[in-house]
Amino acid sequence: MPELSRDVRPHSNPRKVISSEGLVLPIPENWELLEPGDATLTRRVKAAGPTWTVKEKRGRRLISLGIWADKEHIELNRLKLLVERQKPEYKKRLIAGRERRAEQEATYAIEFHQEILAFLNFHSSYRALADEMAARISQHAVPVGSGTVARTKRIPIEKRAEAATIAWMRHQTTDYDHMHVARVKGERREVRRRLAAKSKAMLESYRRGIDVNPQTCPLQKALVNPRNQKSDTALRPTQGDLPL
Repeated sequence: MPELSRDVRPHSNPRKVISSEGLVLPIPENWELLEPGDATLTRRVKAAGPTWTVKEKRGRRLISLGIWADKEHIELNRLKLLVERQKPEYKKRLIAGRERRAEQEATYAIEFHQEILAFLNFHSSYRALADEMAARISQHAVPVGSGTVARTKRIPIEKRAEAATIAWMRHQTTDYDHMHVARVKGERREVRRRLAAKSKAMLESYRRGIDVNPQTCPLQKALVNPRNQKSDTALRPTQGDLPL
């Protein structure tokens, strides 16, 4: 029986894993894999004794594939949770928690919308345009699970709003989604930096209240005919999105 918990990588053999030191470890006979999906059960099984957390790197993301743990620990805690979740007080707490999170998300959406407006800082003659733009960006970036910079806590909210705006403009007002970017280290970052500079220059006209032709302006055209937009899955903003 292992005495310590550890992070491991998957092995081609389903009953083996690879340690952080590169060692191939056999799974103890009385252990089974608890797949991800129930955070409470996972947390309790981890507290019950040693576990091996299986993680796999996919692109830039580190994905959890579950935990190996004592079968008895898993079954006992699963049964305890099943009993708890049948009680009326648990269901009440669950509903209250959902309502609290929904309220928090609604508050955050309003706050994020206001931060976008502050970053745009459009002239009063373009106030309606700024509000529409902020609404579009918030609708895309704020929802839980969107995978956008708006969902990270690593940077202040004003920086999140700026990065989300620049990312939205990159997808909606440029040909970024159809560009062929050479697979050279730093090239995509440089492309984003150049496009961000163009986006920021475009915003300056609206901040200064300069007359802009809606028929030729990529920004106004995007608001009339928005493109299908995929999330920017990288939570960390690029140097092209934020000022140094």
